[in-house]
Amino acid sequence: MTITTAHARRELHSALKFGAVGCLGFVTDACLLKLGIVLGLEPAAARAISLLSAMQVTFLVNGLLVFRCLKPGRLPHQWAGYMAANSVGNLANYFIFVAFVSSRWPVISDHLVALACGSLTAWIVNYAGTRLLVFGPAMIEAGLNRAETAVCGEPEEDAAPSLRPSPGPPPA
Repeated sequence: MTITTAHARRELHSALKFGAVGCLGFVTDACLLKLGIVLGLEPAAARAISLLSAMQVTFLVNGLLVFRCLKPGRLPHQWAGYMAANSVGNLANYFIFVAFVSSRWPVISDHLVALACGSLTAWIVNYAGTRLLVFGPAMIEAGLNRAETAVCGEPEEDAAPSLRPSPGPPPA
């Protein structure tokens, strides 16, 4: 398959939207982390809870808005795939957080600095896993022509015929 400029732009757009959702996940994570610590949890325990909660938020928003691939019948399978694919990045995220906080070094041991460093690492790993393994290569083929192709490369089971005219050659 040849990579075109249009394809590269779509991929960049998708990565940037994934990054924006990651920011939402970061805010969810940071707020719940701070709440857990204020409530008396150890930072590592508060971080585990905040991370798992943020993963649920990003799964839903990425599936609905970025990749537009969530289907009720496939939701458990997609959720499990997302959690598995993102576990590598999120484990790195968690261990970077714990290592930085445990270091007690003046700047990097700050909870939010450690959270930001771990989150950046996770974003890179998680985008690759989500894009390539969960919502898959079929999305590359669908590209911007979602109205003309099945979402995520799967046949629509009870979809109504499209009301959009099929793209044809430009008028002469």
